[in-house]
Amino acid sequence: MAHTAEKKLIAQNRKAFHDYFVDERYEAGIELLGTEVKSIRRGAVNLKDSYCQVKKGELFAIGMHISPYEQGNIFNHEPLRDKKLLMHKKEILKLHGYLSQKGLTLIPLSLYFSGSNVKMELGLCRGKKLYDKRDAEAQKQANRDIDRHMRDHRDDS
Repeated sequence: MAHTAEKKLIAQNRKAFHDYFVDERYEAGIELLGTEVKSIRRGAVNLKDSYCQVKKGELFAIGMHISPYEQGNIFNHEPLRDKKLLMHKKEILKLHGYLSQKGLTLIPLSLYFSGSNVKMELGLCRGKKLYDKRDAEAQKQANRDIDRHMRDHRDDS
């Protein structure tokens, strides 16, 4: 019988969905130090301005901020250090090929616990132009208006 690990969301990068179109999604493990895991359990992590990059055949998350653990004293970590992401070599090479194309970038979308392991959801993204952002906002507003009218109409009957 297969055991499915429950996903418990830790942090989400909402800015990524505002600034980028997400073409594909990937899951990666993340190599962390002990005090980083304790900080993540407290939710002291920020994915806002982070991105991923392939260096020497390995995948790294750059700009991900994990606040120092308060009781960590000398064992604390550097908050903005590059975190190594764990994926199969074949997937990393495939992503490296995509990233070498113009206009594509790899952005951390969310961080979550899968069982007792910390996992990161990555998105292969294309940047949005200003008019794309305006269109998305107009579409959201139109959907809100439709939902409001439908709800009001149901209440009247």
